[in-house]
Amino acid sequence: MFKKPVILVLILIVLLIIFRVFIVDSCTSKDAKYTAILPDSIAYVGDQSCKKCHSTEFKEWKQSHHYMAMLPPNDSTVVGDFNNVTFTADGVTSRFYKKGTKFFINTEGDDGKNHDFEVKYIFGFTPLQQYLIAFPGGRMQVPRLSWDVNKKKWFNQYAGQKISSHDWLHWTGNAQNWNTMCATCHSTNLKKNYDVATDTYKTTYNSINVSCESCHGSGKHHIDFINGDYKSGKKVAGSFLKLAKNSSQKEELNTCAPCHARVSELNGSHIDSKEIMDNYIPQIPDTEFYHADGQVDDEDYIYTSFLQSKMYHKGVSCGTCHNPHSAKLKRIGNQTCTLCHVPAKYDVPTHTFHKKGTAATECKNCHMPGKLYMGNDLRHDHSFRVPRPDLSVKYGTPNACSNCHKDKSEKVLADAVVKWYGPKRQYHFAEDLVPGSRLDANSEKHLTNLIENKFVPKIIKATATFYLGSIQTQSSLNTILARLPSKDAQIRYRALRSLASFPSENWRDAVGPLLSDKVRAVRIAAADLYITIPLEQVASKYEKAFRSAQKELEQSLIYQTDFSTGNVMLADYYLKLQDYDNAQKFYLKGLKKDSNMNYALLNLSAAYNSQGKNAQALNALELALKNDSKNERIYYNMALLHNEMNNIPAAEKAFAKAVELKSTNSRVYYNYGLLLNQSKKFAAAESVLKKGITLNPSDPELYYALTFVYIQSNNKAKAIQTALQLKQLEPNNPNYQQVFSSLGI
Repeated sequence: MFKKPVILVLILIVLLIIFRVFIVDSCTSKDAKYTAILPDSIAYVGDQSCKKCHSTEFKEWKQSHHYMAMLPPNDSTVVGDFNNVTFTADGVTSRFYKKGTKFFINTEGDDGKNHDFEVKYIFGFTPLQQYLIAFPGGRMQVPRLSWDVNKKKWFNQYAGQKISSHDWLHWTGNAQNWNTMCATCHSTNLKKNYDVATDTYKTTYNSINVSCESCHGSGKHHIDFINGDYKSGKKVAGSFLKLAKNSSQKEELNTCAPCHARVSELNGSHIDSKEIMDNYIPQIPDTEFYHADGQVDDEDYIYTSFLQSKMYHKGVSCGTCHNPHSAKLKRIGNQTCTLCHVPAKYDVPTHTFHKKGTAATECKNCHMPGKLYMGNDLRHDHSFRVPRPDLSVKYGTPNACSNCHKDKSEKVLADAVVKWYGPKRQYHFAEDLVPGSRLDANSEKHLTNLIENKFVPKIIKATATFYLGSIQTQSSLNTILARLPSKDAQIRYRALRSLASFPSENWRDAVGPLLSDKVRAVRIAAADLYITIPLEQVASKYEKAFRSAQKELEQSLIYQTDFSTGNVMLADYYLKLQDYDNAQKFYLKGLKKDSNMNYALLNLSAAYNSQGKNAQALNALELALKNDSKNERIYYNMALLHNEMNNIPAAEKAFAKAVELKSTNSRVYYNYGLLLNQSKKFAAAESVLKKGITLNPSDPELYYALTFVYIQSNNKAKAIQTALQLKQLEPNNPNYQQVFSSLGI
């Protein structure tokens, strides 16, 4: 008789044999034993498995910031001073000390009082090192206290700001949460495993830091192949590794981009795809995070800038300049650039007009201006643009010359360029992108120029398409619709997002086919439009694709609910579905993580109002006012709500405040004017509507309302004059025909 442990072992062996036969040997592909899907615990083999055959690359990697991305704290990995030192900054005094082999930080907690926090991991190595603190619910937080590796001193992130312990930006808050904000790019095969119901994490990874398999994919198939068929003489391109030698530019960029771009991740379950937008949505260079000309402003990283560059369009990739394992430049100084750019033409005083051997003659200082992030981390703009102080004069955009010549005006710098290179400058897309970004009466033609110019980078065309969504004209709509068949996924995606500004009857049929687009981000954007259409209006041929795309949309939104704005995005989704209970639930979840999100408070107010909960709706707006008392939109919403609650004096007061704050929203003037007219305050109504027309001269409803005021006040001459202006704008609008007829025009 076998003993019980022996029986269990035999059963396990049998199961493993069955597993191998069923999963591997039953596959029909001749390479099936290397392409079958394996559990992560089996598929990921760890760095030491790579060392044997790739010792050189392994040594380079161990010298890189990737290797030091995240490690347990000890005397070898911790570079900060923990010898019982104190540091005071921005109203908080902190102390750094050791207790045995453990490292501690005594600093302000989420209750506003100092506590002792044990360091769980070091985070980064150069030029700064941060430290992770474990919290309940699987959270890990990153204190703003950081160690400057070069200056060997402590400093604060967001230096100069006193951040409340209940603020979203406080180190114990959502903005400094490792699981959400940092983890994916500092460990290998990370799964954040967030539970939305309990607001907790069970985050896992296969390797604590950025390892070989972060870029090359899980190594099990590769090792099996090398130890098996490869020895028999069989060759397979890449040997079952991602990003193998001589990979394409696109594959290399898509490997680097998720961590070297400002992106949002669509889902924790990635699609094995060569299209980045199956798994991520890279940020476009719009004015929310970039300068109006596309130069980096916020912490924007590399990818979006690089897509703007001539280098990218000439086939240059990250590995052209950087060693992919050490991340260091392959060549020193200007030699990086003169690999392609003839030194005798470009690395000479007749090109730089500065003394040879000085910092001013380094290519990067003129063509890759840098900016400090995270306190001391200098990062260079990778759009590789020619300095244009003349555009700075015209548009107020930054230029590299001003970084050094701070004592000189932009005009003086622009004149120097003319003196050296002559009066003519080559066209740059910024000449259309900047005026296009202003979203005024002249913007549309500039944005159309960008879209129609075949030499403009696709990422800029996508940005122009995005801006067109705020210009609600027929020609703008037509231009956006024409982008839907684009071969570029980012352009298709931005076109869909822009169509949300237009009535569904204008885009319903054109958007339908994109519900089954080959790219996940595009399908999601199409579904986000289609959920605003009544189900009975969805064509039967799109029903199945819509259900599938809507499921992807919902999964993507739920995946992002560990982030404050992710909850708001999911709440917006439920608001569109008129699921007001869930909308309220997730607006409140988002506000719990960041109470300063006024967008969430405004939409929460709308959700309450839709259910007749006007007292709660008003309370949400009052909370928004406490966050931002100069926000005209809050006063406008408050005015509408007061009017609905029949508090006319309060409504008038709120409308007046919105006007005082210089609102450009034509609906403010339209509704305020009609409310004043209702109270027979005709002169005041006329004044408000005229002000609205001055700000929005092409809005027909303002002329219609003003005509109505003149009719009500028995001023027929002015009524006819205004109605004629209305007829010039919209002669065939059926809503205005009765007014035209009554006035005899």
